[in-house]
Amino acid sequence: MPINITMPALSPTMEEGNLSKWLVKEGDKVSPGDVIAEIETDKATMEVEAVDEGTVAKLVVPAGTEGVKVNALIAILAGEGEDAAAAAKSGGNAAPKAEAPKADAPKAETPKEAPKPAAAAAVPPPAKAEQAPVANGHAAGDRVFASPLARRIAKDAGVDVSAVTGTGPHGRVVKVDVEAAIASGGAKAAPAAKAPAGAPSAPAPALKPMSDDQVLKLFAEGSYELVPHDNMRKTIARRLVEAKSTIPHFYLTLDCELDALLALRTQLNAAAPMRKTDKGEAPAYKLSVNDMVIKAMAMALMAVPDANASWTESAMVKHKHADVGVAVSIPGGLITPIIRHADEKTLSVISNEMKDLASRARSRKLKPEEYQGGTTAVSNLGMFGIKDFAAVINPPHATILAVGAGEERAVVKKGEIRIATVMSVTLSTDHRAVDGALGAELLGAFKRMIENPMGMLV
Repeated sequence: MPINITMPALSPTMEEGNLSKWLVKEGDKVSPGDVIAEIETDKATMEVEAVDEGTVAKLVVPAGTEGVKVNALIAILAGEGEDAAAAAKSGGNAAPKAEAPKADAPKAETPKEAPKPAAAAAVPPPAKAEQAPVANGHAAGDRVFASPLARRIAKDAGVDVSAVTGTGPHGRVVKVDVEAAIASGGAKAAPAAKAPAGAPSAPAPALKPMSDDQVLKLFAEGSYELVPHDNMRKTIARRLVEAKSTIPHFYLTLDCELDALLALRTQLNAAAPMRKTDKGEAPAYKLSVNDMVIKAMAMALMAVPDANASWTESAMVKHKHADVGVAVSIPGGLITPIIRHADEKTLSVISNEMKDLASRARSRKLKPEEYQGGTTAVSNLGMFGIKDFAAVINPPHATILAVGAGEERAVVKKGEIRIATVMSVTLSTDHRAVDGALGAELLGAFKRMIENPMGMLV
């Protein structure tokens, strides 16, 4: 019996993915555990393993196909002793059929009129109200089927979409129909009726983002190129809009002196034991300032446990450990791999784990559990010379720490001016979960860890 291979759900939130590469071809034999394909999600490229034994009868979805829905049929295996050609022909029939796009709603069957008595035939029927002319294949008042783009163009041009004849499937109005109506000067929307004097004015319509066509009209033709969004960029855009529109952000900024931390980092790196690698001997670890920031943030959350929380509508989620996400820039966007239980790990373990996660993030080889969740995050732009900035909270976190560059500044101590290496940090906070005083307490605990770094070693 043919074995259907469907698009797997590689994370709880995955709805579709790109089938970037097939690692088998038709006619190949596969066993359970064999890697047969690479699937690109919004954050990572992951390998798909076969779970059954058989011969690849048909690759239904070609390599490079984008937007393949979860559970959609992507390949067919022929079982042992089964003819591959026959399996390829019959296997697809066993797959669940994709739901066809909805066109017109099915019209209710008109009940047959009961025969009238002969006497009634002489009485003229009551006059019916005149029916509005049919437009778009529908009587006035019926639902008009039009694509979202066609509706948007019609609205911008003041065209009544219900008066446009549709040429799409089932009379659906599409872009070319609206453009033709605009060019002919017909199908203009009726002017809005004036409200009677003294009537309350209608609320102003909500502002909407400019349409693609409206944006492109602002630029000279030929002065740009269009680069389609990939899944990662779409996901980043969606989550940022969600975060800024649903999370009440507020921001706290303070300066941390780094001289003691930099001195300790130098000592620890100098004391690192040597170990053998493929390229010869190398230090067992090499700490960065960012590694120490991760540890300091984790310990600050343990010192202020009420701030180690996530908001839900029904309850506050109080976390028992500090799982710190770290923003990593990758081609086309960014990803936030997570150092789990960072409060319990040594600096050397955090450093080596972060290097591994960042390397696999840039090659899109992270597993979902390595970048989903977490209790807070750190975003460091100091290496780019950025002095300070405010980061956007990544749900379900309630905080994110934006770290600027360490730079020499003049500071006043006991009435004297001296030079110190200072780093500005800004804590973005979800006001539903962490109030101002609590956020200030958390940031103060972080500052103490940074300026007294020996506390991170005990």
